Amino acid sequence: SLSAAFGYRAELRRAHRHLVLLWPPSLVGGIIGSILLIRLPETVFASAIPWLLITASVLLLAQRPLQRRLQAHPHAAPRRGTRAAVVFFQLLVGVYGGYFGAGIGILMLSSLAFMGISDIHEMNAVKNILAATMNGVSVVVFVAAGVVVWKYALLMAVAAILGDDAAARAARRLKPDYVRAIVVAVGFLVAAWSFRSL
Repeated sequence: SLSAAFGYRAELRRAHRHLVLLWPPSLVGGIIGSILLIRLPETVFASAIPWLLITASVLLLAQRPLQRRLQAHPHAAPRRGTRAAVVFFQLLVGVYGGYFGAGIGILMLSSLAFMGISDIHEMNAVKNILAATMNGVSVVVFVAAGVVVWKYALLMAVAAILGDDAAARAARRLKPDYVRAIVVAVGFLVAAWSFRSL
């Protein structure tokens, strides 16, 4: 996630205020979620994955028409209540991310859409930093607890860095609407696969 965010440096500069708002709940949620993972079975959150993915995909799909409706009024910026709701939702996403994490990117994209971000590349930039925060703090907790299998963890880390960087470069070459459509389609596909895996 951090390597992918590096590919969105320009977008990150524009999204600074959103990062300041959503980074703390991501950090706290990641700590809580990773501690829960050590203490609880994976099945606690596994059954919720498909429903979370469907909800996030629908929200992301509905973001454009809702945003057009909001922009028809003088005060298009998110209200304080909306920001508070998104911060609370991000805390829950952080807990889920620290515990399990499947489909977490789509969940965050849907919440960022309601923060007033319309550029999918800017949304991806913020999402990657927040995901890196959750993953990073989870690693610290897992290392401290002595539950990391290093030979697999290092291989996965290298593969993730290479994959994230390539994905960020590819996504920036596509039109935002195409990226949004791909994300929504992947969300529904993964949700369908998750239902079959229950």
